[in-house]
Amino acid sequence: MRTDAELRGELLAELRRLRQVVPEITGCLIASTDGLLIVDDAQAVVVEGVAALAAACLGVSQRIADSAGHGEFQEVVIRSGGGHVAMYMAGNGAVLVLLADADANVGRLHHEARRATQVVSQVVAAAALSFAQSLPEAQLRQETYRLPEPEPMPW
Repeated sequence: MRTDAELRGELLAELRRLRQVVPEITGCLIASTDGLLIVDDAQAVVVEGVAALAAACLGVSQRIADSAGHGEFQEVVIRSGGGHVAMYMAGNGAVLVLLADADANVGRLHHEARRATQVVSQVVAAAALSFAQSLPEAQLRQETYRLPEPEPMPW
């Protein structure tokens, strides 16, 4: 079983690989679909805020794809005056977010990001499995999710 540090290291290595093969990428991160930052390789942005907003955009994008009858959401690109923000589903629990210059080759960005999502998906799935295996069996049962009984009032 790989440690959390090893799993994060694998994700960070993939982000660094992306930045090497697509030099127009100015930052990248991986977030949970709940908006929590998992790992990043970005300096010029508040990565926690980008992670949270990416999750919100992901939710809206999934609803639009579903409403249009086009199946599961895969990716979205936002083009602005200062560059691109591209978000890609990476398995069931993560989103890959890439920040790129305005002159980035979006086709190349897509090609490399789609490859990276496969790596990210595998690592995130391994992390989820590792986490689940580390829990005692009782914690995996549904009854452990009951709210605790309230403590008696002191008066």
